[in-house]
Amino acid sequence: MSDTSTLEVFILDKSYRISCTLEDQPILRASAAYLDKKMREVRGQGRILGLERIAVIVALNLSRELLTLQEEQPGSVTPQALERLLARMDQALSAVRHVPMA
Repeated sequence: MSDTSTLEVFILDKSYRISCTLEDQPILRASAAYLDKKMREVRGQGRILGLERIAVIVALNLSRELLTLQEEQPGSVTPQALERLLARMDQALSAVRHVPMA
């Protein structure tokens, strides 16, 4: 069994501590960096206000990208992988809802 530790990631300058295995830390860091980049892009457009709304728009965009990839390359994204991704999105959105707005 893999060792579990807590990894701190920053998304839109807010700290999130996530429990994960040591093996998952590199992909989680990369995922957080990608999410941060996408959220900054949406925020930078200036049309959407509020962290939760930005997170929902980014989640929808990422889901669309994933589904488009799946259509273009059938079998490249399994239903199980999609379910894991949706669960992580739910977890991230839940964390965002509990962060006090500045």
